[in-house]
Amino acid sequence: MAIAGGVPVGTERRQLSEHVAMVVREAIMSGELRGADYLRTEQLAERLGVSATPVREALMVLHSEGAVRWEPRRGFRVVPLTERDVVDMFAVAAFIEGELAARAVDLLPDAEVTRLHELQAVLADAARQGDPDEVFRTNHEIHSAINRPGLSARLQTQLTMSLKYLPRSHYGRVDGWVEASVRDHGPVLAALAARDAEAARAAMRDHMLHIGELLRAHLDRVGVFGA
Repeated sequence: MAIAGGVPVGTERRQLSEHVAMVVREAIMSGELRGADYLRTEQLAERLGVSATPVREALMVLHSEGAVRWEPRRGFRVVPLTERDVVDMFAVAAFIEGELAARAVDLLPDAEVTRLHELQAVLADAARQGDPDEVFRTNHEIHSAINRPGLSARLQTQLTMSLKYLPRSHYGRVDGWVEASVRDHGPVLAALAARDAEAARAAMRDHMLHIGELLRAHLDRVGVFGA
């Protein structure tokens, strides 16, 4: 089991369990954890520098999400990740983010649209400099700014669930993700500036489906499916 990543000092118990769950999700989606791998509570706690309690809590959350399953007398086991899982996850995210982009057309003030173009310039510069961490940070800020105006509480829950399994710490390792953030945002921002809701919806949907396909292809190359 090759899971890395410590927990910040001072993190409270609920935050600890959330952090452990996030680490395991990313390990599954990056291929570090494969289908049928067992997750030993004590080993995982030692690797992450936490007690066993938040690890058990995290594994129960992951069990409820269908990412791991409990086997009596054997422990928690990773549920094999399939190509359909990845395609479905991004299909849901594409629908939601497409809808939010369409709503943003009428809700984002001109000044915020201008700021989004400025952020995209920062993202493109970070890509040219080979800084995937800055690309990820700026990409997240762009998507959040577009999504925020039209979000309802229930839609927020659905979007969070669909994006929980994005391997954020592996952003620069998925071939094409950085380039997609540079290229795909252009039509989205152009549609926002033109106040064209349907174009914004289509451009954002296409972007999310594109990065989903790039992740599917990456996981296929590293042998995750069928492992």
